[in-house]
Amino acid sequence: MTEAGCRRDGDALVFAGALDRTAAGALWTQASAALEGVQRFVLTSVTTVDSAGLALLAELAARARAAGAAPAIEGEPPGLSDLRAAYRLTSGLA
Repeated sequence: MTEAGCRRDGDALVFAGALDRTAAGALWTQASAALEGVQRFVLTSVTTVDSAGLALLAELAARARAAGAAPAIEGEPPGLSDLRAAYRLTSGLA
């Protein structure tokens, strides 16, 4: 399993690995600190998303929207679509 990570690349937050309960807590501080001005969440290297990973992404998206941005979501890792539907979230995680 690939270790989860998050890095800033231009106007994007690029996530990798499994966004799960273990990773969500570890990534929160790093992703929050890099959030200003983000226009995209790139999930193409994410291997899976569970409910904690979805909560991380949704909260980051909400904070970005509150700051005047609406980050586009790029990529559809396993688990994301089903969880979005279950929690009635849009493709932009709103």
